[in-house]
Amino acid sequence: MTASPAARPSAGSASRSGGPPSPRRAAEQAAARFAVVEGVLERITYANEETGYTVARVDTGRGAGELLTVVGALLGAQPGESLRLHGRWTSHPQYGRQFTVENYTTVLPATVQGIRRYLGSGLIKGIGPRLADRIVEHFGTDTLTVIEEQPERLIEVPKLGPKRTRMIAAAWEEQKAIKEVMVFLQGVGVSTSLAVRIYKTYGDASISVVREEPYRLAADVWGIGFLTADRIAQAVGIPHDSPARVKAGLRHALSESADNGHCYLPEEALIAAAVKLLQLDTGLVVECLAELVAEEGVVREELPGPDGPPVRALYLVPFHRAEISLANQLLRLLHAPEDRLGAFADVDWARALEWLAARTGAELAPEQERAVRTALTEKVSVMTGGPGCGKSFTVRSVVELALAKRATVVLAAPTGRAAKRLAELTGHEASTVHRLLELKPGGDAAYDRDNPLQADLVVVDEASMLDLLLANKLVKAVPPGAHLLLVGDVDQLPSVGAGQVLRDLLAEDGPVPRVRLNRIFRQAQQSGVVTNAHRINSGVPPITTGLPDFFLFAEEDSEEAARLTVDVVARRIPRRFGLDPRRDVQVLAPMHRGPAGAGALNAALQEAVTPPGPNVPERRFGGRVFRVGDKVTQIRNNYDKGANGVFNGTVGTVVSLNVEEQRLTVLTDEDEEVGYDFDELDELTHAYAVTIHRSQGSEYPAVVVPLTTSAWTMLQRNLLYTAVTRARKLVVLVGSRRALGQAVRSASAGRRHTGLAFRLAGAGRAPRDPGGTFGPDGAPWPVDAPDPV
Repeated sequence: MTASPAARPSAGSASRSGGPPSPRRAAEQAAARFAVVEGVLERITYANEETGYTVARVDTGRGAGELLTVVGALLGAQPGESLRLHGRWTSHPQYGRQFTVENYTTVLPATVQGIRRYLGSGLIKGIGPRLADRIVEHFGTDTLTVIEEQPERLIEVPKLGPKRTRMIAAAWEEQKAIKEVMVFLQGVGVSTSLAVRIYKTYGDASISVVREEPYRLAADVWGIGFLTADRIAQAVGIPHDSPARVKAGLRHALSESADNGHCYLPEEALIAAAVKLLQLDTGLVVECLAELVAEEGVVREELPGPDGPPVRALYLVPFHRAEISLANQLLRLLHAPEDRLGAFADVDWARALEWLAARTGAELAPEQERAVRTALTEKVSVMTGGPGCGKSFTVRSVVELALAKRATVVLAAPTGRAAKRLAELTGHEASTVHRLLELKPGGDAAYDRDNPLQADLVVVDEASMLDLLLANKLVKAVPPGAHLLLVGDVDQLPSVGAGQVLRDLLAEDGPVPRVRLNRIFRQAQQSGVVTNAHRINSGVPPITTGLPDFFLFAEEDSEEAARLTVDVVARRIPRRFGLDPRRDVQVLAPMHRGPAGAGALNAALQEAVTPPGPNVPERRFGGRVFRVGDKVTQIRNNYDKGANGVFNGTVGTVVSLNVEEQRLTVLTDEDEEVGYDFDELDELTHAYAVTIHRSQGSEYPAVVVPLTTSAWTMLQRNLLYTAVTRARKLVVLVGSRRALGQAVRSASAGRRHTGLAFRLAGAGRAPRDPGGTFGPDGAPWPVDAPDPV
């Protein structure tokens, strides 16, 4: 409160010259600033996962159905909880009086109505709304005391058996323990969901680990990175220049570079990144890096630099081991004395190809013949090429010939969608690489060098998606003498994980035989999608008018482009092409953030495609609401879920949501039902829109790509090329012509820091591929080849 201009200061009050206010006035100002409000959280109307900012409605018990609007740091609170909110009263020019929360604690309700609402909200596993009514009806205001002190008495409730009673008692105890951890962590700004993960990782030792070894959290608890651990460490008194902090920062810098695709960082780059992150002197960082190398926490190795001078490369241990292992295993396969497909060494190829043409109904083009012969006579080979160049038909031909010689053929791809497509194309069973290797909890594979796959020929499609760690596991499992054929488009984006395995295998002085298919067949040339993919890959703008399967809806404003994208997906495409907006249409965004990014588009598309309804179960988690029918994707590798783990990028649909059991079930693209407890929902995000990086290996009937200037730094040729090649039938670009031009003009970013090509180079040169080059050469595409399908 301030005096009006006409008001005269009273005796003892602050003067306009800036004197101190009276004690009474100071007390009034403090009261205006800070307040405590108690109430039941009724609903959350908005929540931002990244900032924690939340808008919610709270019932303070004033009656008449009047709800209070509260805003601020509420992320993690669940509807049904009784909260004690600490903050201040404010006035919004549009929404009026509201309460701004600075922090909050949960409290147990004391009234029958409050207890019924609390238990019925799904906060306690095993209790849903109907059971909550029966329990409260039986015990009244003593309900929570009974659950706390005499849970065995719950069996007195009609139709409540011993098994459910034990479940409720155990869930209550776990909630109590988690709440204690949460109370401690709230003081250092840790969200509820992370508190749950910390408790599940360390149990009763949670608080002692957080106090004494906070940097362990970044390594042990998914969802906690260095920055969060560092904030906790500062709150519990770890010195800013502690060696433990510096070493954790160095590991974080290397881990972050791996997230960006690099297997190592040059020493100068690592030191610079750590100095910037830690805000410390270079000398201390250099000293701690030397200690970390001596302790074998990281590996230092001198490698040839890309432009001449050698590079001192710093690796995290798993990536260094995997890179050396992958190179050695590939060389082992290449030089194995036995050959499980030895029958093809002296086969009559004219007769074999004649038989194949009769069986498939089409002849192979010359470069396809070369690819088939290479795959069946070389123990490791790579086949690459763009869309419409006959990769799929060539793979089918390889499989047909191998099966004709009674070979055991194993087919795999990095994603479920790609594996399904490979099976359809070849008529032979295919699986994901993860399922093929039968990965176990912890990431170990059932099949490895000591227990190899039973296979004479292993074919892996969409090999551009193979990161270093997965490629190493796969190649280890290929038995000596078997043939490994890697198939992929090297011009697409590299893998989401660290490495650029396919590109490194195709390095000019590498030992791995390779063939590039570069001839577009007549049938494929009729497709605007295929034609424009090759135009984009050559740096030529796509044709956006006069084609039946490739469109541009021009809109320069990013927010308008986002609204238009939703309209195209939810209404225009279904109306014109009869495609289902959830099953058949996929939005591929250059980035996650921004008005036309995957995050904002997911929220808008969910409301348009899977809106709330009285008969649609839903659950809010952080800033997301999950509903039955939602299209979702897994965002971390979890080896403990499903038959053989559920992996980053797995897509599925929410098919059930049980509030009482606190469980949600997803049917994945691999036709596997996977359950998620509500406290695991941070592993899922919506997938109506995904980033182009996350779409690798997948294929969709229709693809919609929002291109806006707000994503300017991400607009690169291989990004747009990858998006367009994900479509089978239809591509719709929505957005800015300037952004489209930028994407086509901008060649791909610099290569990743990897040592695989160097480790393979000493093994001898690969046979030159007389059929094509690697990269656009500006020559016209041949169109005189027969259609292969």
